[in-house]
Amino acid sequence: MANPWTGEVALTIDGEQRVLKLTLGALAELERELGTGTLVELVQRFEGGAYSSGDVLALIVAGLRGGGANVTRADLLSAEIEGGPMHGARAAAELLARAFMVPGQA
Repeated sequence: MANPWTGEVALTIDGEQRVLKLTLGALAELERELGTGTLVELVQRFEGGAYSSGDVLALIVAGLRGGGANVTRADLLSAEIEGGPMHGARAAAELLARAFMVPGQA
């Protein structure tokens, strides 16, 4: 079960519910992989609806790694996300928002 107060998001991948979390290390890896100047740019892309499927995949991988899974981008290329790509995108956006949310914020 994911704990939203600690920044966790649940996502079912290949029939298994997984817990995603963006730790500082996961955020650093994400920043390096995406090659963006800052994570603020990534947040702005999500807020503006201008994110790519690569952004979503990178966020899910980073979240899984932050949640303790030893996965790579290649591991998820053929994975089945329950609810489809749009559900994955919503989970990625929620994960990103929770990483920077102060408990009690809406």
